[in-house]
Amino acid sequence: MKHYSNEWVQEWCQENGWTDLFEERSNNYWAFPPGGVIPEPIPVQVLRGIKAKHGLTCEERFWSIFAVGATMIAALVAYVFRCPLPIVAAFAFNAVTVAQLEVEDAY
Repeated sequence: MKHYSNEWVQEWCQENGWTDLFEERSNNYWAFPPGGVIPEPIPVQVLRGIKAKHGLTCEERFWSIFAVGATMIAALVAYVFRCPLPIVAAFAFNAVTVAQLEVEDAY
């Protein structure tokens, strides 16, 4: 799941003089620092600041809304059929979704 929009990181790079931004892996951005000849990873503190400033990406919003909707539907189905299994399935799905929403530091 993408936790940072490429536009957000590109905007930071332009403001701070970093050039030639590229995404090595998902959520792992590298660029040339000002006056540098070797690309370096964008610092984790900077990425955290970008995330704090901009909030959730579109993908994160989609999965969050989908998880809430699935939980509501599961609760309705569980009530109608008097069976707790839909709630258990919704809990498992939400556990995976929340784990994916957690931002992991690459280093």
